[in-house]
Amino acid sequence: MSAAGDAPRRLLLLRHGQTDWNAEQRIQGQIDVPLNATGLLEAEKVAPVIAAMAPVFVRSSDLSRARVTAEKVAQAAGLVVQQDPRFREFDLGERAGTTHADYAATAADEFAAFRSGRYDVVPGGESREQVTTRFVAGLEEAMQALEPGGLGVVVAHGAALKVSIAEWLGWSPEVALTLHAFGNCHWALVDDSGDPAGPARGRRLVAFNRHT
Repeated sequence: MSAAGDAPRRLLLLRHGQTDWNAEQRIQGQIDVPLNATGLLEAEKVAPVIAAMAPVFVRSSDLSRARVTAEKVAQAAGLVVQQDPRFREFDLGERAGTTHADYAATAADEFAAFRSGRYDVVPGGESREQVTTRFVAGLEEAMQALEPGGLGVVVAHGAALKVSIAEWLGWSPEVALTLHAFGNCHWALVDDSGDPAGPARGRRLVAFNRHT
């Protein structure tokens, strides 16, 4: 609670549903791969759960796998999706479209670093700093748009979500490596007490990698 006694503002951060490339363990990055049938069902299943929390907005990456997931949530909540390209996944450069098996066979050390969460080892891809700079700015704007006690939803992508949550909360990159990867249609919840003098300016991780 803030000094004024207001309830905290909250952001629910949701990863998109499954795509065929997820199922094939093929690296997507910013390639616009759509949800598959399983991903659509995942989105339809999580939508009423999130809608029951009474969000006041749904914002999303403009890539279709996130946008369509967001549309399911927004429809259940009686809202309209606001698209924001700052919530896109890492640009994964030369490795986009590569399967994990091929990546491991051709660049074993780089793949091991990638799998550990060091996504910016990818040749031609975005750095962690580039991703967190754009993504955290979007999170800040979304949180500031909420009234005390309000809940907003952001639908995005696993790698970008993981590193950006850690950055937003003031954690070191090494601590971020201890976070588990997001499952499809799994979510985290961050609240903001409004205390600018508190740790991470009053923000706290309430839940991580939750499902329905």
